[in-house]
Amino acid sequence: MLEKLEKIASRYRFLTDEIAKPEVIADNNAWKKLVKEHSALTPIVECYEQYRKAQTELEANTRMLAVETDKEMQELLHEDIALQKKNLDELYGQLKVLLLPKDPNDDKNVIVEIRAGAGGEEAALFANEVRRMYYMFAEKNRWRIEEIDIEENELGGLKEGSFMVVGDGAYSKFKFESGVHRVQRVPDTESQGRIHTSTITVAVLPEAPDVDIEILDKDLKIDTYRSSGAGGQHVNKTESAIRITHLPTGIVVSCQDERSQIKNRERALSILKSKLYDYFQTQADAEYAATRKSQVGTGDRSERIRTYNFPQGRVTDHRIGLTLYSIDNFMNGDIGEMVEALRLADQTAKLQASDD
Repeated sequence: MLEKLEKIASRYRFLTDEIAKPEVIADNNAWKKLVKEHSALTPIVECYEQYRKAQTELEANTRMLAVETDKEMQELLHEDIALQKKNLDELYGQLKVLLLPKDPNDDKNVIVEIRAGAGGEEAALFANEVRRMYYMFAEKNRWRIEEIDIEENELGGLKEGSFMVVGDGAYSKFKFESGVHRVQRVPDTESQGRIHTSTITVAVLPEAPDVDIEILDKDLKIDTYRSSGAGGQHVNKTESAIRITHLPTGIVVSCQDERSQIKNRERALSILKSKLYDYFQTQADAEYAATRKSQVGTGDRSERIRTYNFPQGRVTDHRIGLTLYSIDNFMNGDIGEMVEALRLADQTAKLQASDD
């Protein structure tokens, strides 16, 4: 590992010199690319420099202890050496984490799909509350929401919907949300006060990267229909909504957010590209598939990942066994503590895998 760190430090010094050269600065695209790489390496190099400094100090104190005859000084040196060894162990652990392969999708925008599952109207109402929760979480992170296709019922519940969260690092925060979310509470329509259990499914995928994915016209079935939603002059007047079915894979994408059929078509094709990229990547890349089966779960829609128990005021994530007793705040978008715990669990699982 230390040999790898030396190479990274050498590369970092080279980049530091390069991004300061006038001819490199003049080429804006090249300069931005080098600056991005330099920024990514900075925390690794800074931690490595701390590690080397601590190692040098430890070696110096060890040499002093070998020749020191004063007992009081010997005790002080023993204390310093113990602290320095502990510090070295901590820095070494930090370096192992920093050297873990970064998910290439982490910085991307994210597409989130929510569908009501078992529980009828109550499931649809909860689906809409989870959508609101994600919107508020995005707002706290200063990300933008772009709705793609929202299908509500007459009671204001969400039958199914998809939206994109636009912002740096959006996928890194949302990627552990895929799966079945279960709610336990007394519905407003329940006269006997009985607790009902309902479910919704959440699917998360990163926006497709700039790669060529060939989509043949003969592989597409395109349907148009009238938009539906929360009213407005445009709704239900024209057949501007688009539904595209990719026949070879059976993937279906709908878009009704834009007023123009052409714009909805372009948007739907863009979403289809993301879904196809995720589909083929999962099929072809065994390592990618294995990652999804890490400690925090497979990301499969059929896997129950979380329970929202309103009578007890708690939210429990079953993958990591974490329970938070702040369901009201959680539903208002304060999900950062849960997201961070899932990230750390994933990190721990990857570290254990790398040590095996």
